[in-house]
Amino acid sequence: MEIAIIVEGKNDKSRLSRVLSPDVPIYCTFGTLNTNRIEMLRKSVGDRQVYLFMDHDASGRRIRGVLGDVFPDAEHLYTRRGYAGVEGTPEEYLIQQLEKAGLEAYIVYPDPSATVWTKEDVGR
Repeated sequence: MEIAIIVEGKNDKSRLSRVLSPDVPIYCTFGTLNTNRIEMLRKSVGDRQVYLFMDHDASGRRIRGVLGDVFPDAEHLYTRRGYAGVEGTPEEYLIQQLEKAGLEAYIVYPDPSATVWTKEDVGR
């Protein structure tokens, strides 16, 4: 199955791309939806399975509603209320939401053996 994810902005895209395979296209609405942008999204997505990952605010709900009509078979991914949108969502939570949607095959998991530096380590 080929998938595509649609987010609101470039910072959302950047944040999500850290935990997704580069093979997964992530498209942006840039916060606005007009006929041209909707048509561009429709053409770009093609016959891929669409996932909508919008911010948990009024603008995100409006965009999700419009895109839900354009892509009626789209799956909806949600960030938690209180996070500063998709761009402000911790990577661990993004991964949980992608796993919930069954997208494990596309997730780039952090290397558990990677060294995590603390402020105390820098002074040594």
